[in-house]
Amino acid sequence: MDRREFLRALAGGGYAIGMANWLGVDDFLAADDGEVPIVTALSREDPDDPWSIRKQTTSVPAEWYATVEKAFEVNRRLARVAFTGYLGSAVVPGSYESGSATVSVGVSSEGHSVGEMIAEITEGIDFDVKTIIEIDTIQDGSESWEPRFATTVEDGRVPSGVACETETSLSTLGPALYDPDGEHAFFVTAEHAFGENHDPRGGSLVLPRKNDDAIELGTVARYHPVEDVAVVEPEGPIEPASTIDAPSRPRVRGQFTKFGLADLAARDEKLEKVGALSGHTTGKIQGVDAVTCFTENFCRRGQLRWGGEMDLTDGDSGSVSYHRDPEGGDRDVLVAGFNNARTWWPGQSYVWGVGAYRLTEEHGYHF
Repeated sequence: MDRREFLRALAGGGYAIGMANWLGVDDFLAADDGEVPIVTALSREDPDDPWSIRKQTTSVPAEWYATVEKAFEVNRRLARVAFTGYLGSAVVPGSYESGSATVSVGVSSEGHSVGEMIAEITEGIDFDVKTIIEIDTIQDGSESWEPRFATTVEDGRVPSGVACETETSLSTLGPALYDPDGEHAFFVTAEHAFGENHDPRGGSLVLPRKNDDAIELGTVARYHPVEDVAVVEPEGPIEPASTIDAPSRPRVRGQFTKFGLADLAARDEKLEKVGALSGHTTGKIQGVDAVTCFTENFCRRGQLRWGGEMDLTDGDSGSVSYHRDPEGGDRDVLVAGFNNARTWWPGQSYVWGVGAYRLTEEHGYHF
């Protein structure tokens, strides 16, 4: 059969068409009985060429895949319905042995209809419902941290994980973000670092240095408030770098897909991050493809939840979570997502931010 017939047959069998578009017949033939292939990451074939993107695949138990895919669909339906009191939800993949997945749902005290609503769309998926109270005020971090300033600028490039400044606040510089349309490389940090309720385009991003003059990195060329990402056009002597300011000097070689994050969760793997204030921390994935409706009059989709609320403090926004590249060298890592917020209410504890895969799906960027 030709590719169109192949994709149609997979979709008819319940296989996610978004996944199938990345896979070919050979991927399915390579899987053992009772397994299906998934695309776990998009990574560079040549570490020095950000445009040499290729897929990484692995085979997973078919039962686990079907359950997790169904949980993703149920989660999407919850977000579309957005019943009274709905504050967000996320998919929590179980282990491969269990073949399970849970949808974690946050509701306010007004969410009286949650039981009835879930009963209508449960489809055999487990739910974990938590009532969240007193969410009107975001608690600022009270920790006293010394910002991590860039100490070296190697070959005219600055790594991720160090402090950067806007006119209104300090945030963390992310790794180089690439736009295949025109093959541009950008600096990136959190959009909310440029203040609220205005268009940040043209706003300056500066690299402060402890014992030297600050360096102008560039100005905001694009901004995405729903994803909370500001994309900065380089305009000075410094270029974005695909490295992270940690002792091992991690080199970013790509990013995980949604199912790649689910695979990490199923294997109980930890993510890492380096923030400009709290430094290096690690933690487990707590939710994939999450929806958060806590802070704005709109919901943020494609979010990643991981770690605990102590893994992020004010000034860490704009940092990325990452994990070792299973097909790369010892220094190679893949980005999971941004870190732009944390819980501040009792009963839950995690960091959240948009997943790298969501930025690719919505805007075409990649790491």
